[in-house]
Amino acid sequence: MDNRIRELRTARGWTQAGLADLLDVSRQTVNALETGRYDPSLPLAFRLARVLGEPLEAIFDPGEELSAEAAAR
Repeated sequence: MDNRIRELRTARGWTQAGLADLLDVSRQTVNALETGRYDPSLPLAFRLARVLGEPLEAIFDPGEELSAEAAAR
């Protein structure tokens, strides 16, 4: 799933390790989230939204996943 985590993190001047500390996850998890190799659990997605001060819709873009669901209906 596409996301703006890296953009939002760097705009705040935070390192991956700093964001990881705020989220109580590893730096590797933050890297995997930013590169799209890992989709967060719902609780982690809500923590991200709270820490970044953005609504979920402003962080994550389901992109083609949402389009595929709509087409299947």
